[in-house]
Amino acid sequence: MSATAPFISSPTSSLNYFRRSRNGILFKSIPTFRSSSRTFLNDLFFKNSYGALKRNSIFTASRPFSPVMEWQDSTARLEIDIPCSVAYDFYSDREAIPRWMPFISSVKVLEDKPDLSRWSLKYTAFGRDIEFSWLARNMQPIPNQKIHWRSLEGLPNRGAVRFFPKGPTSCIVELTVSYEVPQILSPVASALQPFLEGLLLRGLERFAKYAKSS
Repeated sequence: MSATAPFISSPTSSLNYFRRSRNGILFKSIPTFRSSSRTFLNDLFFKNSYGALKRNSIFTASRPFSPVMEWQDSTARLEIDIPCSVAYDFYSDREAIPRWMPFISSVKVLEDKPDLSRWSLKYTAFGRDIEFSWLARNMQPIPNQKIHWRSLEGLPNRGAVRFFPKGPTSCIVELTVSYEVPQILSPVASALQPFLEGLLLRGLERFAKYAKSS
């Protein structure tokens, strides 16, 4: 992943390294970048290979970005008054997931490869408009027990939905999502895990209502 930010240079700015000779010694000038206005800096727009987000804070154009930070796990559990088999069947419908998961905007299963699906995430959080996308592969499921996946491209993530029977008419649904934190979200990394767990729990609550009413 690469992150880029547009910039406006002054006439005296050096956009490329060049060599100068001074008393027989070669020097290399250091590039400098200057913004034309404070408003420009406040409106920098960063993009990467699998998503984009807009920030209000100021970043210098020379700040390095790395796509790899750390992996975090977020988990939510909820007891639902429907049988395991029913919950499993509903959650197996990937294209219906945006109906109950608040931050998933779309899921499209590939017609020629039904184990693959394209996901889009759109959400506003931490003062940012966050957008990511990825291609995921569903791994071999365990009927009525486990659905799991991993991303092949785009936002690095993997996860699983597990179903535990509580009786003939109820079950516990456990949703775990593991994701690689992009460096651009590193300032809020410590808050990201509990925030996402809250979103996952809200999604399971909406899933329970959806499954019971369908």
